[in-house]
Amino acid sequence: MNFADLPWWTFALLSAFFAALTTIFAKLGVEQVSSTLATSVRTVVILLMAWAISLSLNEVGGLRGLSTRTWVVLILSGVATGLSWLSYFRALQIGPTAWVAGVDKSSIVLIALLSALFLKEPLSAKTLLGVGLITIGTVVLIR
Repeated sequence: MNFADLPWWTFALLSAFFAALTTIFAKLGVEQVSSTLATSVRTVVILLMAWAISLSLNEVGGLRGLSTRTWVVLILSGVATGLSWLSYFRALQIGPTAWVAGVDKSSIVLIALLSALFLKEPLSAKTLLGVGLITIGTVVLIR
């Protein structure tokens, strides 16, 4: 089986695992440096790694086929990511790791609401229950 053919939830679990490692390494990384500089270093590493993977998979030729809309939303996503990372690293620098990560992960609530509003994805009873429980969990965590 090809790695890319694994089910979506495999990649979601890997994402959660690497996100947990990211938080621990980031907390250690901002101990003796500004959060902005730490984010800058991290961004360069990610940039090099992502381009190395894209080049190794021969995907760079796909740049020519990107529509204006795709460029705009990817650029906006990059800006949002940068602002998120800058905020996250600063929060980690001054706040308790579990609290910062917990509040950060509460973005799931906003994702569910924004995906319903902008992407017209349904908000099922199960989704609303999950979002409500995450909200309650976040409040319990930080109080």
